[in-house]
Amino acid sequence: MQTAITTEAGPREFQQLTLAVRAAGLFERRLGYYGVKVVVTVAAFGAGWLGFFLLGDSWATLAIAAFLGVAATQLGFLGHDAGHRQIFESRRANRLLGLGIGNGLIGLSYGWWVPKHNAHHAHPNELGRDPDIGVGLPSAGAHRDDPDGELHGVARWLDRWQAQLFFPLMLLRSTGLYVSGFQDVIRRRRERSVLTEGALLVAHVALYLTVVFWVLSPTKAIAFIAVHQAAFSLYLGCSFAPNHKGMPLLEDGTEMCFARRQVITARNLSGGRLTGFLFGGLNYQIEHHLFPTMPRPNLARAQAMVRAFCHDNQLGYAEARPLASYVLAVRALQVA
Repeated sequence: MQTAITTEAGPREFQQLTLAVRAAGLFERRLGYYGVKVVVTVAAFGAGWLGFFLLGDSWATLAIAAFLGVAATQLGFLGHDAGHRQIFESRRANRLLGLGIGNGLIGLSYGWWVPKHNAHHAHPNELGRDPDIGVGLPSAGAHRDDPDGELHGVARWLDRWQAQLFFPLMLLRSTGLYVSGFQDVIRRRRERSVLTEGALLVAHVALYLTVVFWVLSPTKAIAFIAVHQAAFSLYLGCSFAPNHKGMPLLEDGTEMCFARRQVITARNLSGGRLTGFLFGGLNYQIEHHLFPTMPRPNLARAQAMVRAFCHDNQLGYAEARPLASYVLAVRALQVA
């Protein structure tokens, strides 16, 4: 993100932290790491599809569908890193990789997602400005901007049962992302840059449906798609939900320095390398929000400096085990 290492909005102490992080080489690109990561992840995704063809018209392909949902989420983490320009110095190289992964392999619009995610980083947990508040469910306190302060109909029912529906509705998360991406491409159809994005999305959908319905009977094909998308949606949702759900919500227009805004609205997940792998580096959410362009493998190295900075400046440093973070998120919805 362009605001990734800007220190103008933060206090002098944050400028000093940024200089220390830079001096430690933590903004330097990790092309070796990402080269291996991209090759291995794409190979795993390809191996899943190879297994799909080898099994043929069998119910056993549902296991392949679940695996492909997991692999697609791991690809999504790489698309996320490309969107933050963590991988290459060149904006164009990051965009090409993001388009290939997002639009080509997953079917999600990279061109739509990047500005949406930029807005989230600029205004995390800020009512009316963070587009991730209320994705899939009315978020805690997200209805405060309603003129009458009330919700009606389906919205009211969802708001009442949002804690109970938190995980079930995650199964539909990818559907909303697909639809929003296609709507954005149609809205921007007169822009030259959108032609490639749209062509890749259409090609992905056409190839995906053709292959699935060509290999499987209609019933098995529908079941395969349902399992594939449910696994992708659930994994993706469970990877992003712990980072901000249950953390303080800010009123629209809240004046606050950059560092404080980023730290108090984010939560880290404790754990070792397995946690880092499963969450695609998003377990270092505080470090990531302070320095979005920092390559994923460098976030762990920055943690000690960031934690000390947060404690020295009374910013707090929220951290929890993954399971505990889900409890905190659901509990926040229960009391909303």
